[in-house]
Amino acid sequence: MTTRDAGAGPGAKGPDELRREIEQTRHDLGDTVEELAGKLDVKGRAKARAEDWRDKAGAMGVQLRSSASQASKPVLIAGVAAGAVVAAGVVMRRHGGHQQSHAHRCYARHR
Repeated sequence: MTTRDAGAGPGAKGPDELRREIEQTRHDLGDTVEELAGKLDVKGRAKARAEDWRDKAGAMGVQLRSSASQASKPVLIAGVAAGAVVAAGVVMRRHGGHQQSHAHRCYARHR
């Protein structure tokens, strides 16, 4: 029996090259599994998205405070209003949109 040389032709591979390909395939498969697991982690993705919103709101607050010291009164009022709209949006998203209070639902049911 003779061993085939790595350069003997197309498809001819030595054991070292095959080992490297197997390791690369394992690495790629691990990355794919990790990516799929991340997509299936709904709770983790929601948490990350909430952290992004919180960071954006914090950055906007810092920006508003820094510009407030330089801005005139009408610009300051507009900035505060915009910040309030963003904060209300974050709160509404966190609480699942428009939800009626327990007392309001009971009142509506018994009317």
